[in-house]
Amino acid sequence: MSSLLKNKFTKKGIGYGLLGTLVMSLIMLTGMATGMSPIPEPIPVAIAKGIIGDLPQPLIMGFAIITHFGYGAFWGAVLFNWMKAQGNIWHGLGWGVMLWFIMELIVLPLLGWGAFGSAITPKIAVATLVLHLIYGGTLGWGLKRLTNV
Repeated sequence: MSSLLKNKFTKKGIGYGLLGTLVMSLIMLTGMATGMSPIPEPIPVAIAKGIIGDLPQPLIMGFAIITHFGYGAFWGAVLFNWMKAQGNIWHGLGWGVMLWFIMELIVLPLLGWGAFGSAITPKIAVATLVLHLIYGGTLGWGLKRLTNV
């Protein structure tokens, strides 16, 4: 495990995964704060509540933030190690779409929101696709930068 963390692809993947997660999270929260987002609550918070239950809000938020950024960093590292220096923006976007499908078909139904958010509104599917394309685009941009180095 220690050698994997020393790997330049792992380090870069974690970094760009964290950056992509930050950007998508800021856009999600901005959309929610302005009322433009169809998402009833931040999905990482809904997941945290489902896992740890009704704890004080600061604990739920802390758990949600740590797991959300950890998830983004993990998948960034996986993509960068898989692609090495051969990836580009399209690989990142495809990765974002794959992760979006996982969320839409597994996570949202487990939250009781239905596949593609259909139990609430189908607009959730579009909103979350945009967010995952932002995440994947950030990863693809990072892969392209790594290729050009």
